[in-house]
Amino acid sequence: MTTKKQKVLVLLGPTAVGKTRLSLELAREYNAEIISGDSMQVYRGMDIGTAKIRPEEMNGIPHHLIDIHDPEEPYSVAEFQEQGGRLIEEISRRGKLPFIVGGTGLYIESLCYGFRFSPAVADEAFRQAQDAFAEEHGAEALHARLAAVDPESAARLHPNDRRRIIRALEIHHQTKVTLSSTQAAQKRESPYELCLLGLTMDRQILYRRIEDRIDQMLHEGLIAEVEGLLRRGCSRGLVSMQGLGYKEIATYLEGEMTLEDAVTLLKRDTRRFAKRQLSWFRHMKEIEWIGDFQEAHYHQNLLLIREIISRKLNL
Repeated sequence: MTTKKQKVLVLLGPTAVGKTRLSLELAREYNAEIISGDSMQVYRGMDIGTAKIRPEEMNGIPHHLIDIHDPEEPYSVAEFQEQGGRLIEEISRRGKLPFIVGGTGLYIESLCYGFRFSPAVADEAFRQAQDAFAEEHGAEALHARLAAVDPESAARLHPNDRRRIIRALEIHHQTKVTLSSTQAAQKRESPYELCLLGLTMDRQILYRRIEDRIDQMLHEGLIAEVEGLLRRGCSRGLVSMQGLGYKEIATYLEGEMTLEDAVTLLKRDTRRFAKRQLSWFRHMKEIEWIGDFQEAHYHQNLLLIREIISRKLNL
């Protein structure tokens, strides 16, 4: 006897592409509950820099995996996979549609396809040695170490993403197998009946939206938010404080660069991050892409999205 797979709707795309507005409309139409697929929105008190949806904007639609960790506590993809899988079960039992929305490719893919994670255990001595190397020689030098043994993972990871770079090095150090080859060997069949929707748009338009969003974040109080986190003792070495917006503004607040330079760096790094997001999503072959997701074509795209959902999930 075959067990019927649970239907799961997924909406992904780069930062600032417009996922939030669409997700609310689709959630209302398809009686869905939203599971956030964002590695930064799990942290309490980190609202402006993560573009976190406000409670009053949720329109009564349940949102999960938002504000579940203090910024002092690191959050992992394995935790997300376990919690997200449990939520899919619970939401389905309530007769509602589980709806994953976000831009963290590894998190979303691990949940959709039930990835098994490397058996490599935490080696604190190895991690501390890599951390010390990065402090002495810089982020680029640590990134180069990864590029030498696992160029595919290095291409996906930003040089400032120290935690994930060290984890990839740790996996190779212990198992002599690269993180990228481990991920490539994962079973590609999903335990769910999936409909994956991907949003994108002209690259230059997306970049302008990113820069406008950062300007809006600054207007809404991003500097004060980061200042408050530093004041409560959140050091720049925390996983949470490595997030875009937080590390750049913290650098300014601690006197290491001007505000103008910090904002320029933030805009540049966010554009690069969006490019890496799209590169990650491109290898997920089952995504149905909405390639020109702009306001002028919103209702036309909505009709296309409804057709895709009907075809993939029979809803």
